[in-house]
Amino acid sequence: MEGRGGDPVSSTNSTSGAREPIAVAMSGGVDSSTVAAILCERGERVVGLTMQLWDQRRLPELRPLGAMPAGRQAAPQRCCSLDDAYDARRVAQHLGIPHYVLNYEARFEETVVRPFVDSYLAGSTPVPCAQCNNHVKFDPLIATARKIGAERLATGHYARIRFNETTGRYELLRAVDEAKDQSYFLYGLTQEQMARTIFPLGELDKQSVRELARRAALPVAEKAESQEICFVPSGHYVQFIESYLAERGEAVPEEEGEIVTTSGEVLGRHHGLHRYTVGQRRGLGVAVGRPLYVVSLERGSNRVVVGEDQELRSAGCEVREVNWIPFARPDGPLRARVKIRNRHEAADATVEALAGGGARVRFDEPQRAVTPGQAAVFYDGEIVLGGGWIV
Repeated sequence: MEGRGGDPVSSTNSTSGAREPIAVAMSGGVDSSTVAAILCERGERVVGLTMQLWDQRRLPELRPLGAMPAGRQAAPQRCCSLDDAYDARRVAQHLGIPHYVLNYEARFEETVVRPFVDSYLAGSTPVPCAQCNNHVKFDPLIATARKIGAERLATGHYARIRFNETTGRYELLRAVDEAKDQSYFLYGLTQEQMARTIFPLGELDKQSVRELARRAALPVAEKAESQEICFVPSGHYVQFIESYLAERGEAVPEEEGEIVTTSGEVLGRHHGLHRYTVGQRRGLGVAVGRPLYVVSLERGSNRVVVGEDQELRSAGCEVREVNWIPFARPDGPLRARVKIRNRHEAADATVEALAGGGARVRFDEPQRAVTPGQAAVFYDGEIVLGGGWIV
């Protein structure tokens, strides 16, 4: 571990030498486990908090073959599984820190799972990880941490927080490791949340984190990273939606509708808008001798609109429920780099705040597959200006 002089945590908004405990959101993965180890090495009092978000016993028909036969085994490479909670406890025991598992299943279903399902049914493509950060991971954890005397919450996110003395506001910055940067999913953080949050990994790259985990002899040092949505096995979101609705006794949408071109030509039929996303090419069920993509999903007319690649490009979009970070609201239109999905290369644009908490984005060059339900996040260099949901 690094000594205090080279401590990777020293660049966060933590207060050196503070003796009140720091709560660490421990997912059971190598990142959050390393955060706990870093803070312990610094001599901080650490308490581990693990969230139980989704009952892995639900929807057994979706489990991969051989997963969870009788014991605690869960599907591999999924965050927040039963195995992950077990691993978090092992790490806490290894580090000699208190560890608590918090049941947030009801809140998670209400604010993440159900909106995920409803978004697809409405023809949008949700971002459940951002929803989870906005509604589950920070406010409830910070509130719980304060009840046990911890005024700060540390997580394994790859991002940075700093306080701007001139403006008197906290700022959210990209991680130093661009390949691991998670600021896109954190645009919804409020000033109050950032004042109590530290991201010890923001200045590190993944290789360094692995090495720190090995040096601390963490039992998860070689654990693979989670790649899937925690409640959607193998990424099969259509099966999840239909099984979830069936479990609740709700009708599974099988509304047939038209697949049409942008000019209105009918090419075929579909069996539910939730089976399609903007930009999709495969599995359309139509063949016209040239590549076609889903351009839009029309809930009102129940139509899937398809077109060629150039028809998939948009000059701009409107965004709702915008959270501004370095300022309460910009004084006028501002220039920014805008990401319209996590893996999107941010594009130059002009962003204008609108009445009612929204914003209008105008790209310098049309962007491909601007998708309702995804987040548009605005950057000024390494600083996150804010973001919201694409309408």
